[in-house]
Amino acid sequence: MSNDELARSTFAQQRQDQVLHLIRARGSIVVSEVAPELGVSELTIRRDVNQLARRGLVKRVHGGATLPDPEATFSGAPRNRGGRTIGMVVPSYSYYWPSIIAGARAAAATAGVRLLLRTSSYDLADDRRQLRNLLQTPGLQGLILAPDVSAPDSAELLAELDALDLPVVLTERTAPPGASADSLEWASSDHAAGAGMAVRHLHDQGHRRIGLLYPQNSPTSRQLIDGWRDELRRLGEDPTLPLTGISDGFLEAGRDTALDRTLEAVDATGTTALLIHADAAAVAFVQHCTDQGLHVGDDLAVVAYDDEVAALGSPPVSAIRPPKEYVGRLTVELLLARLNEGSQRPVHRVRIGPELHVRESSVRC
Repeated sequence: MSNDELARSTFAQQRQDQVLHLIRARGSIVVSEVAPELGVSELTIRRDVNQLARRGLVKRVHGGATLPDPEATFSGAPRNRGGRTIGMVVPSYSYYWPSIIAGARAAAATAGVRLLLRTSSYDLADDRRQLRNLLQTPGLQGLILAPDVSAPDSAELLAELDALDLPVVLTERTAPPGASADSLEWASSDHAAGAGMAVRHLHDQGHRRIGLLYPQNSPTSRQLIDGWRDELRRLGEDPTLPLTGISDGFLEAGRDTALDRTLEAVDATGTTALLIHADAAAVAFVQHCTDQGLHVGDDLAVVAYDDEVAALGSPPVSAIRPPKEYVGRLTVELLLARLNEGSQRPVHRVRIGPELHVRESSVRC
């Protein structure tokens, strides 16, 4: 493949990623609206939609595309005829989780396994309700769950899951130290490694005071803090000097107050670069910086954690992308391997590395 062909292929993949991120963020797209937004022709977007549909990631509709029906079976996938049935409970059908669901459904469809999908609401009581409902399913052979392991009473739920007489795999979650979870398996993005990756990238750009902003109640935040702090120390930097804070107010009404205070804190601490979770908050922050006359990338560098909408910012925001589809697929594969091999199989707990996508927001001109 020539350099020109490689560049075109890479650009097409990046554009398809943008289209997929839009569909996941909005639930659906209209080709005639997205084409000018991304600066390409409607024919190009239709081709991208066709490629994504062939991979089972979206569903084509007249004039656009939507997310696949969670209860639908992939085209051409083996039908479940008296085979295995597994259950899955995730916190949401929206932001972040559609990719994990898509990966899980693809693995289940390939194996000819019936996947029963339920959502909770980032609430352990709701997790328990959905779990009870699934356990009443005749022939249920295994469970996949994503409970809020940062909640104060999560240890009790994990102990209940550990005591079940059918295998349980956590998806995008890990049991905290000390939890009764001897039999539980999991597949999760290595968020601490992702934070470290962002810190190294920003350090390579010449930044030394690299701050971190994160949602207060996100199960991911603790890992990001650990990875960010450990990597700064490894690089010989003091993690107590740059700004650390909460990003929750960046997407709420009256957000300018929270954004202004953050910029003031950036200046007061001498912070020159930030890792911001999640990417919607990072895009809002970058937009506010631009409105205040700052040149993002030069005056202040930003890397988002998660990559649902980061590429759509102005300027496009560099992002750490967790391997969500792969996590969903591997979770199902772990559960099926446990069912196939039984108690002879050692407990598997897998962390999967994210990817860094470098864009304008973190690179000096």
